[in-house]
Amino acid sequence: MTTDILIPTLGESISEGVVSAWLVEDGQFVERDAPLMELETDKITMEVPAPVSGVVKHGAAVGDTVAVGASVGAIEESAGAPAPQPASTAPAAPQPETQPNIPAPTAGGDVHATPLAKKLATDMGVDLHALNGAGTGPGGRIREQDVLQHNQTGAAPAPAPTPASAPVSTPAPAIGERGITRERMSPLRQKIASRLVEAQHTAAMLTTFNECDMTNVMALRSRNKDSFLDKHGVKLGFMSFFIKSAVRALQEFPLVNAFIVDGENGPEVEKHHYCDVAVAVGTDKGLVVPVLRDCENRSFAQVEGGILELAAKARSGKLALEDMQGGTFTISNGGVYGSMLSTPILNPPQSGILGMHNIIRRPVEDPAKPGSGEVAVRPMMYLALSYDHRIVDGAGAVGFLKHIKECIENPERLLLEM
Repeated sequence: MTTDILIPTLGESISEGVVSAWLVEDGQFVERDAPLMELETDKITMEVPAPVSGVVKHGAAVGDTVAVGASVGAIEESAGAPAPQPASTAPAAPQPETQPNIPAPTAGGDVHATPLAKKLATDMGVDLHALNGAGTGPGGRIREQDVLQHNQTGAAPAPAPTPASAPVSTPAPAIGERGITRERMSPLRQKIASRLVEAQHTAAMLTTFNECDMTNVMALRSRNKDSFLDKHGVKLGFMSFFIKSAVRALQEFPLVNAFIVDGENGPEVEKHHYCDVAVAVGTDKGLVVPVLRDCENRSFAQVEGGILELAAKARSGKLALEDMQGGTFTISNGGVYGSMLSTPILNPPQSGILGMHNIIRRPVEDPAKPGSGEVAVRPMMYLALSYDHRIVDGAGAVGFLKHIKECIENPERLLLEM
């Protein structure tokens, strides 16, 4: 009996995907529910399990675009699992040591040279027998570089070093070589591109900036990081401070946590009484934005643990569709890549995104002596808030970012819920 391998339903907004890898070779036996193939969509990469046990027959190649419900192969159930090989009880006979099969150079007749070296020697009138045994290739093989050197100097090149001491080298690219490669844009990258363009075209996007002094947060973290790790099993990072600060600011300025949606009588403002914060994570396949839900009810340890779990799933390609949906606000930390300042792009249909940046010690007015004009060197971070001006006014955006700044510079406000 033959059972088709069908692409399962992936979500109401996903109609197709790309076969990114077969995990079971053509003609190989697979157990039921074992991972069979990887399917990449515009949101996630997921494993498709085997519907039955049997021998796999591929019907789609890696890179093929397949629709939901389409057949990408079949499994022959009548083919049983291969019988296990009986373990041998007799000890294996020791195998004699063998040396690599390296042709020995000869004094006359054929020489050990590459085809290109032979052609080059013929064109240049070089006698390869003069180079026999002195080639720089593996096993003394004569290469085109040896022919060129002999033609210029009239002497054979120095013999190649022994394999034990020979350095590993790669041929240098030819001077002036101008190559071009093309590769197909992945569904995830296509989706990222379309959403970024959508944000630019639909939202009245504006960015406001501020800076915050990280001295107090850094000192608080330094004092408590070891005991925090011992008690909760996760490290205390800066991201939990910013997420908790953003929650306080979102509660003070709820329009930053709202969407513009289509209503029966025109556009409506959809306000959210919860804070599901999306955290941008860079992976080898592109930027993904998994969602940390109910941040207003999470402790610092729960925030740190949730971020760690989402980041691990993102980098291993294990994010589920529900991990990517429903965020009400986004935080992007470009500082981990060394960014000093940026203007983050909205994640539609959200109305706000916070950009964090690297921490640099800079001279600023001494906060302990306001108005004195005295300068102190402090660890500073630039903050950026991009927002949809259709729903968030400038005063609200500036007030939102200022609230985050105050929470970071005075972290006791987070404890007092101020």
